[in-house]
Amino acid sequence: MLDGAAALRVRRVLYLNGLRGGEIDDAMQEIELRALERPPRDRSAATSWACVVATNLAMDVHRRAERQESVLPEDQAAALDAAEPTGLRDAIRSGLAELTPELRATVVLRFYADFTVPEIAAAMAVPEGTVKSRLHRAIDELRQFLPMEAMR
Repeated sequence: MLDGAAALRVRRVLYLNGLRGGEIDDAMQEIELRALERPPRDRSAATSWACVVATNLAMDVHRRAERQESVLPEDQAAALDAAEPTGLRDAIRSGLAELTPELRATVVLRFYADFTVPEIAAAMAVPEGTVKSRLHRAIDELRQFLPMEAMR
């Protein structure tokens, strides 16, 4: 269903929403299955449809993980705390990882999948005002991860 460029875009959305390795592959298979079972109405919007499905799948993965509440061993937790972002890209990646699934999904759809606020609201089934407040809150939280030179 998805061509090479579209599949890469969807993989990026999954990655930016915190999925890694096999989780991305599993999500891509799920997206393909959903497309076969109930293809998007508008073929020209297939990539956007797949990005929305990818975001929802990533949010489901995070919700399941929160319910399991797995705890890192102390040495791994200390190593993660000691890790300093080395550049802007790493800082943003670190910041995205710290956002709640809803905030992360909103940021990824807006800034990486180029969705408009009304498109995000429709995709996430929330009012536009909620999308705007989530974006504002997410940007405020992401600022703490940016190096000082990026703030100038």
